Amino acid sequence: MKTANRTLASVNRRSFLGRLGTFAGGVIALPQFIPSSALGLGGAVPPSERIVLGAIGIGGRGSHVLEAFVHEPGVQFAAICDVKATRRQSVKKMADTLYGNQDCAMYRDLREFLARQDIDAVLIATGPNWHAAASILAARAGKDVYCEKPCTKNIAESLALAQVFRRTGRVFQAGTQRRSLPNFAFAAELCHTGKLGKVHTLHAHPGGLGTGSSGWPKAEPEPDKEEADWDLYLGPTAWRPYNRSLLNNGGGFEKGGGMVGGGCLEWGSHCVDLCQWANQTDDTSAVEYWPEGNQLHALYANGVKLIMRNEGWLPLGSCPVRYEGDAGWVETADNGDVVAEPATLIDKTRPKIGGYPANFHVRDFLSCVRSRALTRANADVACWSHITCHAANIALFLGRRVKFDPKKHEFIGDDEANRLRSEALRGPWRL
Repeated sequence: MKTANRTLASVNRRSFLGRLGTFAGGVIALPQFIPSSALGLGGAVPPSERIVLGAIGIGGRGSHVLEAFVHEPGVQFAAICDVKATRRQSVKKMADTLYGNQDCAMYRDLREFLARQDIDAVLIATGPNWHAAASILAARAGKDVYCEKPCTKNIAESLALAQVFRRTGRVFQAGTQRRSLPNFAFAAELCHTGKLGKVHTLHAHPGGLGTGSSGWPKAEPEPDKEEADWDLYLGPTAWRPYNRSLLNNGGGFEKGGGMVGGGCLEWGSHCVDLCQWANQTDDTSAVEYWPEGNQLHALYANGVKLIMRNEGWLPLGSCPVRYEGDAGWVETADNGDVVAEPATLIDKTRPKIGGYPANFHVRDFLSCVRSRALTRANADVACWSHITCHAANIALFLGRRVKFDPKKHEFIGDDEANRLRSEALRGPWRL
C-alpha cells in the first residue's frame, strides 16, 4: 500500500532526511517470472493493496499484538526497531520463519527505521516514556500508528498527539482494545440508548492508585549500544545512570509524568476510556477531580460522576466498569459476561468473548488505514481519556481537589496543578 511522501519535521532533521535518499537510491531488479501471489491470484492480496507494517519496541505485550497483525490478510511485516538486540533478533526470527525468507530488517534507532518510505503503518509497543514521542515522529514521517497504552505521559503530550494526527491526516489507534469487544460495546449501548435512564455515575477500575518518582537507581556498567542502547531507551525522559532493572521494566518505566505506578493511568487508560465512551464525552474531559478515601472521584460538566476504585467489584475478571442510571445499572469486565439490573436489560443471548484479544481492534485499525476513516480509539479519543486520567492523577498527587477547564486546557486558578501538565524533554527530542 503506497503512502504519499511527506517532509519530516523531527530531530536531527538533516541526517534524517539524508537517510531518505539512501533508501530511495537502491536498485530494484525485476523478476523474470511473476508469481500468481504477486497478481493477487489464489486468494492472495496483490502488493498494491498490502499494508507494509513495521514495529518499534516489541516485548511481551507487543508480541501479542504483533501476532494479531501478521496473521491478518494483506499485512506484510517488514522491519523491527528495538533498542535491545535480543528483541530485534527474536522478532526477525519470527517474521523470517513466517514468510520463509530472511527479509525482515532490524534497526536500533527509530529515526533510521522511520526513514523507510515503504512502511505504511507502525506498531508502537515501547515503554510509556516513548509512546507519544514515537507516535508523533511516525506521523510526521507519513506513517499510520497503532500505539499501546498509556499513549501519553501528561496533558501536554495528549494535546500534542491529537494535534499532530489531525494536522498530518494519519490514522491513529490507541491500544485500548476493549472498545472493540462486544460486552463493553453492549454496556455503552445501554447508556447511549437511554435504557439505564439518566446516567448519573460511572465506575472504573484504575488498577492501583500509587504515585511516586522512578528516582535515581544505582549505577551499573552500561552495555554496548548494539546490545542495549541506554540513551535511546531513555529517549525524551530525564537522564539517569544505566540500571538493568529499569531497562527490563519498560512497561512500568516513567509512566504518567514520571510516576512509577502511574496513579489511575494503569487501567484507567482502559477503564476510564470506556467510561468516557459510555458518557459520550470522547471530545472532552471531566472538569473536577478529588481524592476521597481510597478512591479517586471526578465530575463531568453534564453532572455525571466518575468513581475510580479498586474494591467492590463483581467477580467478572479484570478491567471492570459499571454504569448506573436512574432506571438500572450494568457491569462487565474481561471474562465477557454482562450483569445488569433489571435483568431484562439483557434481552437476548449475546456473543461472549473472554479475555481481551487485540485482533478485533487491529482489524478496525487496518480497515481505517485502507479507508482513511477514524478508528474507534483515534487520537482525539485517546487525548481526552488520557487527560481525564492525568488530571485525576494530579489531584491524587497533590492530595486535594482541582478544577480543570477542557476548553482552555488548564486548571482554574491553580499554578501548582498547572505546572504538572507537562514536563521537560531531554534533548534532542521534541514534540
